[in-house]
Amino acid sequence: MRRLVTFGRILREAGLEVGPGRLQDALRALAAVRLDDRDEVYHALRCTIVSRRDDGEAFDAAFATFWERAPGGELEHRPPLMQLEGGAGEHEAPRIDGPQASRHADDGRRGAPGEGDAAPQAAVYSAEELLRTRDFARFGPDELRRARALVDRIAIVSPARRSLGDRPAHDGRRIDLRRTLRQSMRTGGQPIERAWRRPRSVPRRLVFLVDVSGSMEPYARAMTMFLQAAVRAGRHVEAFTFGTRLTRLTPYLVGRDPDRALERAARAVPDWAGGTRIGENLKAFNDVWGRRALSRGAVVVIVSDGWERGDPSLLGSEMARLHRAAHTVVWVNPLAGGPGYRPLVAGMAAALPFVDRFLPGHDLQALESLAAALESIPATRHTAGVPRRGVAA
Repeated sequence: MRRLVTFGRILREAGLEVGPGRLQDALRALAAVRLDDRDEVYHALRCTIVSRRDDGEAFDAAFATFWERAPGGELEHRPPLMQLEGGAGEHEAPRIDGPQASRHADDGRRGAPGEGDAAPQAAVYSAEELLRTRDFARFGPDELRRARALVDRIAIVSPARRSLGDRPAHDGRRIDLRRTLRQSMRTGGQPIERAWRRPRSVPRRLVFLVDVSGSMEPYARAMTMFLQAAVRAGRHVEAFTFGTRLTRLTPYLVGRDPDRALERAARAVPDWAGGTRIGENLKAFNDVWGRRALSRGAVVVIVSDGWERGDPSLLGSEMARLHRAAHTVVWVNPLAGGPGYRPLVAGMAAALPFVDRFLPGHDLQALESLAAALESIPATRHTAGVPRRGVAA
């Protein structure tokens, strides 16, 4: 329905996260309730659209204003709420099936000429889609605020490793002898029913090194927000920034309040938008934190454009040290998202032979690709299936 489409756009403008999936759920919920009952319609929409307690007030205000046209808070007595277009039955709701559901309001549901032209269906998903493909360099404070919910969803993924222990399973390759013998007592000592065990997977340590130099400043803001979400989502995440010096940000990014955490992190970084010494900072990381085994067996993600002002040979040697200790080294370069990009600068060329995954990092869609790459990293060493120097699409 066109008015539900417009209602979703109003909620997005009010700061709620209303994507295509939630609108589909809302339409399915409306098909299961009585459309002439105000309370059933209200709860069907609220249960499928509102995901955070803080959004309840904004939803209630938008519902009363848009659906009930309540001047001064007084509810008017109107015809059934969902009889919004001529010819729509009391319980009629559009059918949604498959990937074409996003265009249901435009396909075969156009009224008289001029009716509903002010809210075309393309506007429903354009805001979120444009935000996902907008370059971080063009983000303002409002875009960063709106992107926070998307970043939180992206940052929850984490690579896994195989634990030394294992767990009981219904099937597998390793027999659980103790359980098998115990169960055989029920069948006269004959092990008719066998018990199994499987290797247990645990989160692998994830280390982020983010370049906050002057050339990376437009992208460092969004990446710091990503770091905060990643640190909050997992206990095995470490975050560092570097420009002219290396700074460990993990203690400043913990906590449930993202705004306060980002403020603490901003105060803790003394070299924001300064120079770039990638090789020297990697040496500091290897000398101090590498000796504490922080990088041993970890997935290390370096976010930088590769513009090295120091000695490229130092960068190459320190990348080799890091690569020997880490499980996988991922390099995220915001410039790689541009057409025709080639890693020809001296710093990037020196580091690339020791990079297992090379990815763009200029927008939210690129961060989704990063999350997918981290999730797909195998539990064994990088020589088993992880492409060397591969650029993920």
